[in-house]
Amino acid sequence: MSWADNFIIAIRGITANKVRSALTVLGLLIGVSAVIILVAVGNGSSLSVEQRINQLGSNTLTVLNTGRFGRGPAVSGTQTQEATLTMTDVKDMENPNEAPDVKSVSPVVSTSETATYGSASYSTSVIGSTASYLSAEDYTLSSGNPITNQEVTSHSRVVDIGSEVVSNLFDPGQNPIGQTIQLGSVNFQVVGVLASKGSSGLTNEDSVVIAPYTAVQDELTGYSQSFSELIVQGKSSSTLNLAESEVESILAATNNTTIANLPFNIINQASLLSTAKSTTSTLTVLLGAVAAISLLVGGIGVMNIMLVTVTERTREIGIRKAIGASKAAILVQFLFEAVLLSLIGGALGVGIGMIGTVFRIDGVRPVVAPYSIILAFGVAVVIGVFFGLYPANRAASLRPIDALRYD
Repeated sequence: MSWADNFIIAIRGITANKVRSALTVLGLLIGVSAVIILVAVGNGSSLSVEQRINQLGSNTLTVLNTGRFGRGPAVSGTQTQEATLTMTDVKDMENPNEAPDVKSVSPVVSTSETATYGSASYSTSVIGSTASYLSAEDYTLSSGNPITNQEVTSHSRVVDIGSEVVSNLFDPGQNPIGQTIQLGSVNFQVVGVLASKGSSGLTNEDSVVIAPYTAVQDELTGYSQSFSELIVQGKSSSTLNLAESEVESILAATNNTTIANLPFNIINQASLLSTAKSTTSTLTVLLGAVAAISLLVGGIGVMNIMLVTVTERTREIGIRKAIGASKAAILVQFLFEAVLLSLIGGALGVGIGMIGTVFRIDGVRPVVAPYSIILAFGVAVVIGVFFGLYPANRAASLRPIDALRYD
């Protein structure tokens, strides 16, 4: 019997009971589409996390001041020495002899203020830093100019403002460059507008005002020798860990302590990104495994329907074997039906899966992984063979006399 004949017989067998066949196909369809969609959701979540971490800066270390260090209550003596991040630390870290893997160091002072322009007002985060801050934190400008080190040195009251600050203070189409806004009660001139970055975690990167730290200290926070944090940009992602070791050594030396007892938290973006990738990869695998269970259930459905089919067509099998059909011919016939059901379910599942990945799921835009399509469809076919083999072998093993006697 030719492959075409087997295919025609398989089609007739499937269409003989359309509802039962449709339900079997539905089980496989759900399994295949679930694998594609859930893996896509896992990939989308992974990319979203990576983008949010990358928004924190390019190859950066964030050095946070945790306050005092040492043992005991805050009383006199070196036992409770005050931890500080000063311009001395900044200059030491920028020294290529002491920190050859550090590209730039940006001191940061920050506060919250109400920005006002005309009758419009908007609550915003004010970040005081140097010219290198924009590059380190991966900010770009959509118009205007960035703050410069000369403006930092001259204590100029100039600002680069985020896109949400622009939309809340200025009329649509109005050019904010050159305009004067108030932060609290102090006038600052807008020299640049930041390109939109979106939100990273709990922080809205577009709701910021960036100014020279000298002007922020003069007018908003008051002068202090110590900064709340330093943004250290490494020369490359591959040497960021070396830059971290250099920063730790410098801080340990300037604070007369050891690296183990440093009163600072150093957040390494590369380590954070690596941890996030590992976590989201595990999540993707778990989601795929959950979806694979539904695909397995669909395979059991294929075996169930084929066992019922063999039982119903026992006399047909007996007649075919009585007129000379071989065991292999009967085996191939019923295996064809099982595989055809799997192919139909797999193809429809791929289609539904691709449609499902168009929509956002719980705020996550799914990203289709090509391997998941090939894997899900391939597994569906393998399931058709595996779960169809037992019923097909059972049909092929029937003795003609027993099959003809079946009622």
